[in-house]
Amino acid sequence: MAKYLMVVPSSAKAGRDDDYNSWYDSTHLADICSLPGVTSGRRYDAQPDVSLAPPPARYLAIYEIETDDVAAVLAEMGRRAAGGEMSMSDALDIESAKIWIYKAH
Repeated sequence: MAKYLMVVPSSAKAGRDDDYNSWYDSTHLADICSLPGVTSGRRYDAQPDVSLAPPPARYLAIYEIETDDVAAVLAEMGRRAAGGEMSMSDALDIESAKIWIYKAH
């Protein structure tokens, strides 16, 4: 099986960091980690004062994925989100959220 990283920068809406972090830590991280092929997930806070370039968002989540079909993992994530099986928070600044996939060499 191939190994991938799913890298997800995102931010909370202004003044909603506590709500965003509560949702992400108590609900969203587990929702993503329950996807077939997702083996782990971690969250990070940006450190703009010591970064060489401005971070794209305030927070970063990195998920490890092992699968022969990473597109199927993303499709299942989309299906669950659209079907209401994953709870989304109105504290998420959706415009800040991106998803990048990297394959291990």
